[in-house]
Amino acid sequence: MTVSIPQSWVTHGHHDVYWIETASLTLGVVPALGGRLLSLRLGERELLWRNPALLGDDLQPVGGHIPAPVSGRLGDWCNYGGDKTWPAPQGWSSPQQWAGPPDPVLDSGHYAVDVCRWEATTELAVTSPPDPRTGLQITRTFTVNTDSEFVIHLSATNVTDHEVTWALWNVTQLPGGGTVEVDVEHRFTEPIEILAGTGVPTWRRSGPATITIDPQDVVGKLGFPYATGRLRYLHQNVTLAWDFPVDEDAPYPDEGSRAELWMEHPQPAPLAGLDGLDPPDRIVECEVLSASHTLAPGSSMTFPVKLSVHTSPGGGR
Repeated sequence: MTVSIPQSWVTHGHHDVYWIETASLTLGVVPALGGRLLSLRLGERELLWRNPALLGDDLQPVGGHIPAPVSGRLGDWCNYGGDKTWPAPQGWSSPQQWAGPPDPVLDSGHYAVDVCRWEATTELAVTSPPDPRTGLQITRTFTVNTDSEFVIHLSATNVTDHEVTWALWNVTQLPGGGTVEVDVEHRFTEPIEILAGTGVPTWRRSGPATITIDPQDVVGKLGFPYATGRLRYLHQNVTLAWDFPVDEDAPYPDEGSRAELWMEHPQPAPLAGLDGLDPPDRIVECEVLSASHTLAPGSSMTFPVKLSVHTSPGGGR
């Protein structure tokens, strides 16, 4: 296992990229773009969706784009893609909701970086600036110790002088065309319809404990109460799986949603009902959430998310 430590770029608009390589996977992390994981490659195949209008395969800006912190309407968001961590619940009606993206600190701020290497393990930690809006400082620590899986240890610390209540929300953007499977408890009845741009994704119960969402062109979002902590994306014979802890006794955002699914596809015009959102591509977001925590000043919450990659001759779409 290797990790490449970048030299400082001197060309205006460029930034450091940290690459971690195992025998099977390559991870590319860009601290300057909200601490995102912007590449996850299985051999030569890219598994994540990344915006080709903004970043090249080397994760550097293209087309004259100069990354900078962004705020404003949803239509102003520079959606780079990849995997990132935000606070939940999302919303625009109260200070107890995260009004992003865009967001100049947690989404598009420049994260600090720390790298630790041992004989069989690499850890790369990226930490946000303190965010005055939410009162949080978020750290994403990537721990890679096998060829086919890694863990993102998420943490958030209250950096204010008063209590704050948030959940950790990890969002992974993937190319459209695959199938999502969510494992659920027997108490699950139906998803929460969180957001409808052109509609909400249709779903089916493919087994006693499995909900399946097939490929479709829709702009909308579902939440899954009673998710058991396992989510899968099957696409072209590769399965990307998320494993995460659940707390059956704790509250969750979005009417108890422990996992969420967002789908989008290009539109003839920006969506006025979604604050000018202009989807750049067919994208599937697989999202996992921690329970909501009320943090005293200086206290933290943590949430580990394991991602694993599997191949099969007939899996996926």
